[in-house]
Amino acid sequence: MAATIDNSNAVQATKKKHLGIPEAVFVEDVDSFMKQPGNESADSALRKLDEQYQKYKYMELNLSQKKLRLKNQIPQITQTLEILRHMQKKKETTDPMETFFMLANNVYCKASVPPTEKVCLWLGANVMLEYDIDEAQALLEKNLSTASRNLETLEEDLDFLRDQFTTTEVNMARVYNWDVKRRSKENLLKSAEKS
Repeated sequence: MAATIDNSNAVQATKKKHLGIPEAVFVEDVDSFMKQPGNESADSALRKLDEQYQKYKYMELNLSQKKLRLKNQIPQITQTLEILRHMQKKKETTDPMETFFMLANNVYCKASVPPTEKVCLWLGANVMLEYDIDEAQALLEKNLSTASRNLETLEEDLDFLRDQFTTTEVNMARVYNWDVKRRSKENLLKSAEKS
């Protein structure tokens, strides 16, 4: 009994993990699959499977774009955290910090930054807020851990999605082959009746 409960919990955890991505069911018995409502002909079944396949492709495109954004965001957060740690070390001194900051792509400007307790962070959507260095560091560390966790989840979802591609492609091939065999049998019966 305990093994059954543990097994069902594992299945539920897997379904929750990939919430939003429907699982492709492997078609073992094509004959019974073709008798289901909506599968009147092989063409309609193949259309339905192809539609499902196209949905998976669309999901893959969206997840890949999210993954790319996160892969670009993580190094930026890491670099900002390094700068904050450096500023934390320099805040006890009275000497200004010499640095270069980016004005535009490949355009930098030399700056002298006096020791400070405050920093401004871009939050996105043209919003910038002023934080204490410690608060900014805590916020960025939280954002970095969230982004890393989201990246891992996206990679798992993409792996799951690839499995769904494979299952759907195999199902399409099985239905197509079933139809070819059915037609060849019909042709053999027609030719046997004529002779």
